Amino acid sequence: MIVLGIDPGIATTGYGVVREEANGQYTALAYGVLLTPKTDSLPERLLSLRHQLIALINEWRPTESSVEALFFATNLKTAMIVGQARGVILVTLHEAGLPIGEYTPLQVKQAVSGYGQADKQQMQSMVKMLFSLEKLPKPDDAADALAIAFTHIQSSRYNRLESQA
Repeated sequence: MIVLGIDPGIATTGYGVVREEANGQYTALAYGVLLTPKTDSLPERLLSLRHQLIALINEWRPTESSVEALFFATNLKTAMIVGQARGVILVTLHEAGLPIGEYTPLQVKQAVSGYGQADKQQMQSMVKMLFSLEKLPKPDDAADALAIAFTHIQSSRYNRLESQA
């Protein structure tokens, strides 16, 4: 299984491509960020995000995808714009025929670290360890996307085992 994990944003969208190996190990095939210029209009930025995501899907050919659920408590304007970016991401993934898993930050933290209140540094350290990376994955958005993909693999494994019981 190859999973594309996405941490949605308008200026910076994190992505991580993860393969579950037959021996139960995980390989981070690619990770990074998709960027949109602040000087572009919102529609231009959303279209750029879509095109970059399509290119990523075409390059890595994931079999499934996962996206962080929108979670904002303070800035309504930011939440609205990120929600629009997330909408473009969901439509693009659906159009590509990819099953989509959606996970809250709490679910991701619990799956990766076993602790729902883990901070960014703890999460980056765990992601580094899970994927046997030489250094901490940066920026945070990329590390988060790898964690989201890992969460999806864990959730899928649990669902497969549950359906066999």
